[in-house]
Amino acid sequence: MAAVAAVEAATAAATTTHGAWRRAGIAGAALGVVAAGAAAAVAVDRLTLSRSTRRKARLALDTAGPYGTLRGTPGTAYADDGTPLHYEVDEPDPKPAAPRRRRLFGRRPPAPVTVVFSHGYCLNQDSWHFQRAALRGLVRTVHWDQRSHGRSGRGVTQTGPDRVPVSIDRLGRDLKAVIDAAAPEGPLVLVGHSMGGMTVMALVAHYPELVRERVAGVALVGTSSGRLGEVDYGLPLAGVNAVRRVLPGVLRALGARADLVERGRRVTADLFADLIKRYSFSSRDVDPAVVRFAERMIESTPIDVVAEFYPAFEEHDKTAALPGLAGLPVLVLAGEKDLVTPSGHSEEIAALLPGAELVIVPDAGHLVMLERPEAVTDRLAELLARAGAPPAAANVGPYGSTAQPGG
Repeated sequence: MAAVAAVEAATAAATTTHGAWRRAGIAGAALGVVAAGAAAAVAVDRLTLSRSTRRKARLALDTAGPYGTLRGTPGTAYADDGTPLHYEVDEPDPKPAAPRRRRLFGRRPPAPVTVVFSHGYCLNQDSWHFQRAALRGLVRTVHWDQRSHGRSGRGVTQTGPDRVPVSIDRLGRDLKAVIDAAAPEGPLVLVGHSMGGMTVMALVAHYPELVRERVAGVALVGTSSGRLGEVDYGLPLAGVNAVRRVLPGVLRALGARADLVERGRRVTADLFADLIKRYSFSSRDVDPAVVRFAERMIESTPIDVVAEFYPAFEEHDKTAALPGLAGLPVLVLAGEKDLVTPSGHSEEIAALLPGAELVIVPDAGHLVMLERPEAVTDRLAELLARAGAPPAAANVGPYGSTAQPGG
């Protein structure tokens, strides 16, 4: 009920006093946690340490943490509304030169398989750190930042007087633009987490010919094909109903006072550390540096972006698109204790794709690829082998654990 009370308090925020900042910050935190589950957590226990000690600990983790440091060859794709979308390409290590052979006139070697990673809400491409580290040098990969996230530009059609809401269909078109720019030919393996998985579903719905001609495999991680309005986020029924009742007013308040909310968000960060962590991870043995890494990603997402993306999840329904993946190697994976996109949603996706591999990772939450990277990377490597990238004989490099970042 704490999150519900926070949202209701935020709707009453009005002035630029310190109290208003606190309430606005509470609204931002509650929206990010309860509405759509973007994840973050502080690295130390706020109940036992002073604010100055916590601040020093976070600074130390920011300095020493190796997560999110992998970079590739940068590029920019442009969405159909002109929004610049940042992507990075990791090329496979060159193979030893083979003996020269005669080849038929005009025939080229086939294009390599490209694995395209799409991240979730309020995260960025770095959320795939462990998987990226594991696959480096073995297979061609593309990592991109969704519009208004990470290094991508602010959504053009989401700004100005004629702004329109974000939709999952819009994100599917964005993914198509990235593919056209970064992987215009050759087979594709599409990997999406949470909102990124929904983005993949939208691509499948609107570009069936691309799927038929080029997609060699798909991984849907911690995601849902619809009915997100029924998720209870681990709250009692009365609490969920209260959140849904006040949320429209909160969204209007956030959109109108984004600068105020950002200031309040910093002031109240510690108050919500435990609550936000609850919606990110399940196990207690996650590396504090990973927890802090997740927190930095959510901190970097402007609160007006948090607010404007939320309605898209309520409207999302791509169940009808799933048969478009029939016959392809598909991995459906979720954390057993995911409160944001519950594992039951993954089970429903797999039920519609009888040939899909369903993996429920024990003692894992929404950020399963950070919390249990070895489990996620192992199953992803198997999917890639089935899709022809890398060859079955290749061994995925050391992907480590939350204690061994790799890379």
